Amino acid sequence: MEPQERLKILSSDMDFELAEDFNCPKIESKKKYSGFVHDAVMPNGKTIPLLKTLLTSACERDCHYCPFRAARNFRRTTLKPDEMAQIFMGMHRAGIVEGLFLSSGLIGGGVSTQDRLIDTAYILRKKLGFKGYLHLKIMPGVEIDQVEQAMKLANRVSINLEAPNPKRLNILAPHKEFGDELLQPLKWINGIRSSNPKNTSWNGRWPSVATQFVVGGAGESDVELLSTTEYLYQDLNLRRTYFSPFNPVKDTPLEGQPATKLQRESRLYQASFLIRDYGFSMEELPFNQQGNLQDSDPKLSWAKLHLTENPVEINQANKEQLLRIPGIGPKGAATLLRERRKNRLRSVEELRNIGINPTRVVPFILLDGHRPSRQLSLL
Repeated sequence: MEPQERLKILSSDMDFELAEDFNCPKIESKKKYSGFVHDAVMPNGKTIPLLKTLLTSACERDCHYCPFRAARNFRRTTLKPDEMAQIFMGMHRAGIVEGLFLSSGLIGGGVSTQDRLIDTAYILRKKLGFKGYLHLKIMPGVEIDQVEQAMKLANRVSINLEAPNPKRLNILAPHKEFGDELLQPLKWINGIRSSNPKNTSWNGRWPSVATQFVVGGAGESDVELLSTTEYLYQDLNLRRTYFSPFNPVKDTPLEGQPATKLQRESRLYQASFLIRDYGFSMEELPFNQQGNLQDSDPKLSWAKLHLTENPVEINQANKEQLLRIPGIGPKGAATLLRERRKNRLRSVEELRNIGINPTRVVPFILLDGHRPSRQLSLL
């Protein structure tokens, strides 16, 4: 089989991996590569065409939700590290891709599989001179030295926790160890970044770190998912947790389970950003009795409860208080702090002129001691 055909097989069914913010499922203009070149938003906000693929679609694990599980009957194939590196560089030189997201099925254990991923990255960086974006997966069962090697070669590393705790992981992936195989490498990464000099990496910076949960596959609540997310952000300094809605795959033990609604995914992202970027704690998020988020924007729900009768004075609030107001994010808060050093803000029109959309903020603020007009003509 030709390498390009093997790459096509290896890149199929990779949509469940959400390691970057994908804007577009496929780049159809590159018909030869349609289906595995993705338009992705990088951590710095730049959009690039990204090859998202595996070294091998064979796997010795039997995760109950995964399209690559060992017991599933489908066509599998493998590329060697040098083959993958050469194929990718050919696509890169042709202007088809700018970055690579590289994962793998688990064969011969986590240590052996991780070695092949590291070998691929080493060939790309050291032998072929690739200086672009590289995301490397960390395999369950790796050793700490391998984690550090991967970090020295990648722009981003990640290992999927899949579930928020051991109980839920046992439903999704009964042959994986939550603490030793999945969570421990994330702890190692945090320790390496905090104690080792970053100038030993390929570009003088340690990579960002991410993980991913399968949402709705194991009966977990939003409280469970977000409690673990809060720990990852605050204690392990992860850049991002991704929420992949469960989607049943034929010929897997969970194929009869309903797909997770996309609205749940959206609310989880909103809540996770409140924890990461806005100073919210778990106790402040609006959960129902089942431990799930309410069916509304969690920041707006909090503001209606706490700010409707106690509006925030725009001219006096600190950054943390400004970030609690719906419609004001980190950039908006920074703009407000800068502009009010020049002049007091007294009108809705002044907010609009500095890029703040009045529609969302007006119910929850004071301008120079007064509630702004909420007439539609002003909004």
